[in-house]
Amino acid sequence: MLKLTLDAIEIIDAIDRGGSFAAAADSLHKVPSTISYTVAKLEEQLGFQLFLRRGPRVTLTPAGSELLNEGRWLLRSAADLESRLRRIATGYESELKLVHDSLLPTAALVDDIRAFEALGCGTRLRISTEVMTGSWEALREGRADLVLAVGDPPSGFAQQATRLHDIEFIFCVAPQHPLARIDRPLTTEDFLAHTAIVVADSARLLPARSIGVLSGQSRITVSNIEAKIALQIAGLGYGFLPRCRIDAALTRRELVAREVAEPRANEPLWLAWNRDAEGEARKWWRERLQAPGALARA
Repeated sequence: MLKLTLDAIEIIDAIDRGGSFAAAADSLHKVPSTISYTVAKLEEQLGFQLFLRRGPRVTLTPAGSELLNEGRWLLRSAADLESRLRRIATGYESELKLVHDSLLPTAALVDDIRAFEALGCGTRLRISTEVMTGSWEALREGRADLVLAVGDPPSGFAQQATRLHDIEFIFCVAPQHPLARIDRPLTTEDFLAHTAIVVADSARLLPARSIGVLSGQSRITVSNIEAKIALQIAGLGYGFLPRCRIDAALTRRELVAREVAEPRANEPLWLAWNRDAEGEARKWWRERLQAPGALARA
């Protein structure tokens, strides 16, 4: 049986804050004898002193101080758990896992996250990114409750999904890149002479997608859109980029848009979720992300 209880830790905390057993009794609305008995019993069970007594004033021993340092963390965790459980009883989940495609900037969700946190509902947000089919797979495998996925659902997808809007893609290179100096629509032959920057699909189980990759061409493969943008700005390669991620780079002339003979089609942005019972947090996010003007910066 555990010798330490949350009640005992709370008493030790109150004694330390008040400096005496009497002060702790007042703050906890207990009689002083209860405080004294609890401390004496705990010290007996542990086999060491928690307090040094100097008349009515007491101070923690080194062992008592260490116990309280850890104990206060337990008290905070217990209080947080109790609060979340009360709120969860109203229908809110303990955690909501939101996955968005890395093409979307997390900054596009800042206002939504702020509004959700203001609810004080006790639901913890876990936000992460995947690439292409990886977002759909995260939902299918239970690693996400809600996803913002770019590109159509894979074959056999059984979850609920609604199409939001389209993501526009622009062919870009750095101003110093050789392709920037060609004054006509760029062709496949032009691409083959240079290195493409490619983002790898993060799917581990579903068939991975590859977009714009030419057979036999030189390429650098990265794991996310941030790395792709950085390498293209550095002049190390070319590729299509989502306009929502590069407006600032285009304005600063870190990247330049070039016309191509075969443009990349816009891709749909989907909001998807599992068919299981829905909690209030997921319902709030679904309604929020489907509202007019949502994801204005995506």
